[in-house]
Amino acid sequence: MTRPLGLTQKILIAMVLAILAGALAQAATGVSGWLDVLIKDWLAGGVFFVMGKIFVATLKLLVVPMVFVSLVCGAASLGGGKQMGRLGGKTVLLYLFTTAVAITLAMGLALLFEPGVGAALTSTSQVNISQGSSFAQVLIDIFPSNPVAAMAEGKMLQIIVFALLLGVAINHSGEAGARLKKNFQDWNEVVMKLVGILMKLAPYGVFALLFNLFASKGLGAIEELAVYFATVVLVLVLHATLVYPSLLLVLARLKPTIFFRKMRGVQLFAFSTASSNATLPITMATVENRLGVDNKVASFSLPLGATLNMDGTAIMQGVATVFIAQAYGIDLSAADYLTVIVTATLASIGTAGVPGVGLVMLSLVLTQVGLPVEGIALIIGVDRLLDMLRTAVNVTGDATVSCIVANSEGQLDRACFENEQADQTLVTK
Repeated sequence: MTRPLGLTQKILIAMVLAILAGALAQAATGVSGWLDVLIKDWLAGGVFFVMGKIFVATLKLLVVPMVFVSLVCGAASLGGGKQMGRLGGKTVLLYLFTTAVAITLAMGLALLFEPGVGAALTSTSQVNISQGSSFAQVLIDIFPSNPVAAMAEGKMLQIIVFALLLGVAINHSGEAGARLKKNFQDWNEVVMKLVGILMKLAPYGVFALLFNLFASKGLGAIEELAVYFATVVLVLVLHATLVYPSLLLVLARLKPTIFFRKMRGVQLFAFSTASSNATLPITMATVENRLGVDNKVASFSLPLGATLNMDGTAIMQGVATVFIAQAYGIDLSAADYLTVIVTATLASIGTAGVPGVGLVMLSLVLTQVGLPVEGIALIIGVDRLLDMLRTAVNVTGDATVSCIVANSEGQLDRACFENEQADQTLVTK
């Protein structure tokens, strides 16, 4: 009896078909008028555009209720303030550590390969990208004055803070808290079931998103910035295949091979959506049900990671800073490079997990070391493709930290982690 294709295989097939079909469609534009109308108006600008937008919208509609309900359940189940403080401290420190390592590695390899030297690139175009907030303002904005408005606007850190406070209050409210906790647990189960339903549509949404991308840009967008593109990709791969496995082995004594096999579907999904927030439902389901992380840890670390942990974005910022400096012939001092590392690491706090946000944060980093912000125009053409890759790295880092923290708290089911067949419903239906 033939085994049915799993979700990972379906997504991978959809990705390959979409890239091929999109590239062919882009190559066919200009051949004839009716073909242009078919591709641009009916396919890329019509059917698949609508499908992609609806798919991403259905994912985003899950993010706020899932994060809020799951985090309230997790906070309400924690023993007390001391346990929550310990859990939060470990999570945040690990996220900041991996981000600092990511940007340091990125700048080191960028200085080695010199992607901007000899490029003789000039830019007269201006990129309208707003400046990032100051770090002090970021800290102030973490705390919501109106939690309902925070949910409506999708401000994840504010939602996290409110959910944690509500969960702690439930934990200390006796019988009334117990009844409310049970209600939230029921909501959590229903929301996760909705995640499973929407995941069945994932291959179709992935095909629509990638077809539109490659039908508009083709494969030629990479050629003009080949060294820059290759450097970013190399650092992303090294960070994902060396740093994360090392942390899993050293800090948790977990087998990276099992971890990466179970994370394949999440990584492909993150690649196709280029959004940590949109990928969060499938990330949480996989980390809890296939990697064995307890909900109390997963519901805290993963939503926080989708907002705070931006290793892939930090890598892009590190390479892009060196590239832009070299392209404009500007020499940066050792102090400037240290400033970039610190700024990019701290700037990851409060960064939204949505496509393209890395360019906004890059403007903040460039400003700190006196580089022209309009230099972003040099790399914006290939950023969409790199955004997809770095999002896959981001979600991998989120899951890595979640497993390590859960292990340190005794909240990791190692039997589930090592069981290759653990909750196959996530990947076979």
